Amino acid sequence: MEELPIIQKTYDLIKWYVPILNRLPKSHKFTLGDRMINELYDLLSNLIIARYAQEKLAQLESINSKLDILRYQTRLLFEFQVIAVHRYEYAGKLINEIGVDLGGWIKQQNKRQQSKTSNL
Repeated sequence: MEELPIIQKTYDLIKWYVPILNRLPKSHKFTLGDRMINELYDLLSNLIIARYAQEKLAQLESINSKLDILRYQTRLLFEFQVIAVHRYEYAGKLINEIGVDLGGWIKQQNKRQQSKTSNL
């Protein structure tokens, strides 16, 4: 089975972001950093689970809200001045790309669900 681009992008985000989060100052690493790492791994797990689920829409919408949390957490890192602007911008770009893919997947599932209900 071919890898979904959103899963590969999330995998790449984790590979890039986790080493940065692991190097945060102690005042942020054991709170925000660890929480973000867990969110990233959960994001990947949930995307893989959604890929194989029969009813994807509710899972995808939940993933979307978790992605939004990750956006805010990234912004907090920047505002706490613990990541540089270029890292903040790059993380934002990667998260937004995942968001675009996720939005497309949600639209696709909405159309699929609407066509199921209209055929009933």
